[in-house]
Amino acid sequence: MSDKVNFGDELVDPDEKTRRVGAVFSSVARRYDVMNDLMSGGMHRLWKNRFVARVKPRSGERILDMAGGTGDIAFRMAKRGAKVTVADINPDMLGVGQERSKERGIEGLTWRVEDAAQLTVADRSFDAYTIAFGIRNVTDINAALGEAFRVLARGGRFYCLEFSTSDWPGFAKLYESYSSAVIPRIGKAVADDEASYRYLVESIRRFPKPDAFRQMIAAAGFTRSAFEPILGGLVAIHSGWKI
Repeated sequence: MSDKVNFGDELVDPDEKTRRVGAVFSSVARRYDVMNDLMSGGMHRLWKNRFVARVKPRSGERILDMAGGTGDIAFRMAKRGAKVTVADINPDMLGVGQERSKERGIEGLTWRVEDAAQLTVADRSFDAYTIAFGIRNVTDINAALGEAFRVLARGGRFYCLEFSTSDWPGFAKLYESYSSAVIPRIGKAVADDEASYRYLVESIRRFPKPDAFRQMIAAAGFTRSAFEPILGGLVAIHSGWKI
């Protein structure tokens, strides 16, 4: 890839984005879930519960949870009996997840360092592919969607939980002010890292609107691509099927 890509509001080389995103998540790994609670008022837990309810993980089925480092989604699905492989490009995030799984006595998870755009797993290896609040940080989103399609078995399902921008006029303006002015300050106070949280805010602003992302999912080969907006699209559950 030779074209510039967005790292938040900056335009950088693709390799530079990959490196800098890695540095962001290495920096925030230990405080990531605490910060999620503070930034969302704890609502991210409800969104994740709703997401897993839509995935409907079944006992014994194979699920790849991409960008799942800290284990939040994987733990929920493992409790329903699914065989979950937790993959993340960032070893520090995976380390946090592995520690948490031991503390909670959650066994049977597989942990892998993987790049979403260049997975090292075989074709048709999984029954479901999930990614929560991670795909907007991937350098090549179209490649990641293509890889998701490749590793799913026929009849497999793709589910993605991601931020975007709300289409509720009053709420959208309020959230924009809050995210731009308050979240980086929370990052500085709690994680001593204002720059990383400023990037996370900018990455949300840059991510495609839900319908535009739905079309990207369809272009990757998925059928019945759809999205379920939450808070006017500030958060959305995206889905598609490999037929």
